[in-house]
Amino acid sequence: MNRSHKQTLHERILTLDSHVDIPFEFATDSIDPGVRGPYRVDLPKMVEGGLDCAFWIVYVRQTSVRDEAAHQEAHDQAMVKFNAIHRMAEEMYPDQVALAYRADEVEQISASGRRVGVIAIENGSVIGRDLSLIEKYHGLGARYITLAHGGHNDICDSATPRSWDTAAAEHGGVSPFGEQVIAEMNRVGIMVDVSHISKASMLDAVRLSKAPVIASHSGVRALADHARNLDDEQLLSLQRSGGVIQIVAFGGYVKVDAPEKRTARQDLAEQFGLVEGVKASDLDSLARTAYNDGVARIRLRWPPAQVTDFVDHIDYAVELIGIDHVGISSDFDGGGGIEGWQNAGESANITAELLRRGYSESHIEKLWSGNLLRVWRATEQVAAQSQNAPH
Repeated sequence: MNRSHKQTLHERILTLDSHVDIPFEFATDSIDPGVRGPYRVDLPKMVEGGLDCAFWIVYVRQTSVRDEAAHQEAHDQAMVKFNAIHRMAEEMYPDQVALAYRADEVEQISASGRRVGVIAIENGSVIGRDLSLIEKYHGLGARYITLAHGGHNDICDSATPRSWDTAAAEHGGVSPFGEQVIAEMNRVGIMVDVSHISKASMLDAVRLSKAPVIASHSGVRALADHARNLDDEQLLSLQRSGGVIQIVAFGGYVKVDAPEKRTARQDLAEQFGLVEGVKASDLDSLARTAYNDGVARIRLRWPPAQVTDFVDHIDYAVELIGIDHVGISSDFDGGGGIEGWQNAGESANITAELLRRGYSESHIEKLWSGNLLRVWRATEQVAAQSQNAPH
């Protein structure tokens, strides 16, 4: 298949990346999304790579303290990012990008020639203990909430507990408060995101949600044994819910480092005295060259995750749970990026690899956007039914 056909197909389909992080300084003079800059996603790179839509993420870090002051701080930090995303679309670049509040608007905005922005929240700690904030965040445009992040919160257990967590599981899954959170998300029309949460929490969320759930940025655990990935039982549970796993291009979740590689890197660092805050840039030019040569040898022996490895995860999930339940995410500017898909400008490389493996155009569009939009529409329908039901 020639290169021009790949480009044409990639341009023809609607492409959607379900997880793009932003810094707190986003949409300011220092980090201008309309200028091609050092971040992996900006509007020029989206155009260059034929990426039509991005879910921009309101991420707030989990903290060890969960009192009223901490909840207020999480809310305030979230508002900084909400305001930044709105500023980008409504003040800085309304001719280039617009925010979608409904699934149908994604297609309408894209058809107008603009990029599409959707807002999502990563870490339900921004809710604190105030369920009314869920409706507020929905009004601001949030269309999914990742229930937890690194470390347990009041909603559920995390897949990756932090040092301050006193046990591997605090609630044994979703907490009673978390049940209320999921019910309210269903009521207002926010997708339930199970990435980052423990297996027990994930299975609980599937059971509790009236709408299909998503894993906005996760991989396949059978291929990369990392706590952030979903095992076959979880994938099948997701399928039964009607949901979708958005396979993530995060190197460490696509391809777990061999123990020998980790040892080699540690040995190399120790050899050059890179301990206690000493960086490679602190070395003299001769030592830095020798160190970089060592890094190159390690990369050659244990290559980092590449597009082919990433699409292996897609293949596995499609084989297990079907083409209707798999999608694509990058986690760009939150740690994501693999060889061949290092930024939004290289997005067509994913389409090219899917084509090489024999995926049809209709199936590629399902992976890139159709499946997630289906779940979004189902979530809207559940909300409409809930709000029309007699009280």
